[in-house]
Amino acid sequence: MNYKKYLDMHVHTDNSPDGNHSAIFICEQAQLKGLRAIAFTDHCEVDAYKKDGYDKSMFQAYFDITKAKSIFKGNLIVLTGIELGQPAYDKELAEKILSLYKYDIVIGSIHNLRNKEDFYFLDYKENNVDELLEEYFKEVYEMVKWNGFDTLAHLTYPLRYIKGENGIDVDMGKYMDIIDEILKLLAKNGKALEINTSGLRQKINSLLPDEDIIKRFKSFGGEFVTIGSDAHYANDVGAGVFDGMATARACGFENVTLFQKRFPVTVPIE
Repeated sequence: MNYKKYLDMHVHTDNSPDGNHSAIFICEQAQLKGLRAIAFTDHCEVDAYKKDGYDKSMFQAYFDITKAKSIFKGNLIVLTGIELGQPAYDKELAEKILSLYKYDIVIGSIHNLRNKEDFYFLDYKENNVDELLEEYFKEVYEMVKWNGFDTLAHLTYPLRYIKGENGIDVDMGKYMDIIDEILKLLAKNGKALEINTSGLRQKINSLLPDEDIIKRFKSFGGEFVTIGSDAHYANDVGAGVFDGMATARACGFENVTLFQKRFPVTVPIE
């Protein structure tokens, strides 16, 4: 498949706990597919920074990306990124983490609620889904208030597991007020909303967030969207970027965004 110079702004290497392939191998696959640019955004969970060894894996990730940049210079734009999980749980530590290395793009995300496991591991027979989602979107809002990231990852992340894996119906109308507040503040702060394509490869079979939320972001003055496959395997790099860009256009965006030295660079949707 020819990806024509498309962008993938959310890719994980084996320096993420759930990653599987090296930066070099992923770049080879990206180049073969004809991608224009990729951003390596390995995980760093702020609330498990020392406990899970992210202080060490961050160094290795940065080293590997720097090497890949040099090797693929002129053939593939390789961007240095980080997916910073739960930054508002310890803002001082989050800011210290971001001061350690020079990043092109910082993805802000919430994977777990305070003192709880990742949504992937939760038992939804023992947890009230409405309460979980209410708390989740409040935490996302707090992260957006913190404002230390560049693009907001997979806004509807919990639905991967609540709806996709467990088949639990969710009335998203219950949460649209807080989602709208998140989108308005994101737009006001000049931050990007990520169109995460991973759900297209999963049981939920949907972009995260879906088209309705992306349209709302645009209606609130949102200027920037990034497209991310959230690939954890080399074969998935660039997966779904066609769909993500087509959806961005359908929602009124003429450009997608990449970040270089944390500055937004818009690229026309062709």
